[in-house]
Parts: sequence; structure tokens; C-alpha cells
Amino acid sequence: MIFKLIEIGIVGLIAYLIGSIPTGYLIVKAKTGEDIRTIGSGSTGATNVKRILGKNYFFLVMILDALKGALPVILAKIFATVGSTIGIAPVIAAIAVIIGHSKSIFLNFKGGKSVASGVGTIIALNWIAGIIIAIIWGIITYSTKYVSVGSIIALLISPIVMYLLHAPIGYIAYCILGAIYIVYLHRENIKRLIQGCENKVR
Repeated sequence: MIFKLIEIGIVGLIAYLIGSIPTGYLIVKAKTGEDIRTIGSGSTGATNVKRILGKNYFFLVMILDALKGALPVILAKIFATVGSTIGIAPVIAAIAVIIGHSKSIFLNFKGGKSVASGVGTIIALNWIAGIIIAIIWGIITYSTKYVSVGSIIALLISPIVMYLLHAPIGYIAYCILGAIYIVYLHRENIKRLIQGCENKVR
């Protein structure tokens, strides 16, 4: 029992620290010397990076954040033993990494909205579900021109996709919790959408 708790703690800590690596902040700082937290929405995510550095860096940060989300989950699936039949360790890693991205220890617990890193965790848990979610995000974002709308809808659909793919119950529960958390992180975007003043993708 003690070993299992220690293993869960190690998995969670490593995943949180990896998730806390502020990709967008570091790239903007290196390119411009500016603190991305003082620009635009204040988020360190890909959408705010795009406002400063353009679409090429939008895709770069999105890919890096997705990889950052996937890596701890993959490591947990390979090396962790606790709850292997229902996927406890990978789910702990997934939860910790999206918390790390949005509440980075390196940025005084500020960060992004965990969409790209969240999709990365889903791809690592079930690559088919992850690809489906990424495609849904792309279609909705392209058709509405709102990244926030694509992100919210895609993540809300993720538990259904996992269920239809007969994923372990832990994965489905993670997608439910992750979707709720990411919608919460988008609460200001939702207010702006209601008010009709949310920024569109250009």
C-alpha cells in the first residue's frame, strides 16, 4: 500500500513538473524579451503566442504542449504498475500535467488553458480518441473562427468518444474531469462569447 502511494506521488510530481514547463512563455521571452503574461489574454498558450509571434509559432507551441501532455502519460503507462488494469497511473499523470500547464510552478502558478496539453494526454491514453478530438477541434475552430469554441466543444465530446471506443473507466472519468476543468479555465472566453466580443482566428 505504501509503495503504491509513493508510486502515485512520484508519477504525479514528475507529470506536474513536466506540465509546468512554460513553453509559450519561454519562446516569447527568447524571441522578444517580453513576458507573455502581460500581453493579450495573459495566457501562455498557443493562441496568445499567435497574437505576438504569428501562426507558425502558434502551431509550434501547440505541438510542443501536446507532446508535453503526452510524455508523462506514456511514461506512466510504460513504467508505473499501480492500478494498471484500470489505468490509474496514466490518469494521475494526465491530471497532473494539465494542472501543471495551467498552474505552472515556474510562473507563480499561472499558465495556459491546457487544451493542447489536454489533447496530448488523450492521444497518449488512446491515440484514436486523441486524433478524433483533434479533428473535431480543427473543424469547429475553422468553421466558427473561435479557438475557444473549438476547444470547449472538443473536450466536452471527449468522454463520449472514449466511451464509444470502450476505453477503461479511468480514461472516461479523466475526460469528464478534464473537460470540466478546461471549461472552467475558459470562463472568461465564455463571457466574451456571450457578449459578442471574443477574438476570432484571423
